[in-house]
Amino acid sequence: MTIQKATNITWHEGNITREDRERLLQQKGAVLWFTGLSGSGKSTLALAVEERLFERGHLCFVLDGDNIRHGLNKNLGFSPEDREENIRRIGEVGKLFSDAGVIAMTAFISPYRQDRDKARSLLAEGSFVEIYVQVPLEVAEQRDPKGLYKKARAGEIKEFTGISAPYEEPRSPEIVVNTGELDLEQSVDKVIRYLEDRDIVRKA
Repeated sequence: MTIQKATNITWHEGNITREDRERLLQQKGAVLWFTGLSGSGKSTLALAVEERLFERGHLCFVLDGDNIRHGLNKNLGFSPEDREENIRRIGEVGKLFSDAGVIAMTAFISPYRQDRDKARSLLAEGSFVEIYVQVPLEVAEQRDPKGLYKKARAGEIKEFTGISAPYEEPRSPEIVVNTGELDLEQSVDKVIRYLEDRDIVRKA
């Protein structure tokens, strides 16, 4: 799916640069890539970070895994090949947001390291922030907010990450947030501090 099929196409540079947009927005474009098991708290944390940043005057947007599968990626399932294409598309969308000077947050299980690394390779150094939302499988399974683990254990969902499909933990993420130990406010604080320290957002 990644083969270039279109021919006779030319890349066009705009008159307004990424740096121009970042100056206007007073922030750096970035992709905050939240990854972790289902039930780890990725979406909850991403939405809370978005809310905190918005309150501070920053332009940001959350790309949620389930939401994207209702539109852009509605033709994809959960096979390894479809998961790869799912993440490839989101990586490209995240790059567009980042180039626009926006802080994009992606909340996807994104279970394979290779796929996450490909998404990282699309962005400039420092613009991709991998956030491992860490939680033991048993804790995620106890939470089971969507009842998916129960269905997976019953054999009703095939290729479910953590049960019948693998999850490859990040080897060196920029941030690790253990939602089994930190509450939501503490988790948000940890992400925001990182963004401030890297001058992606201004300090409050």
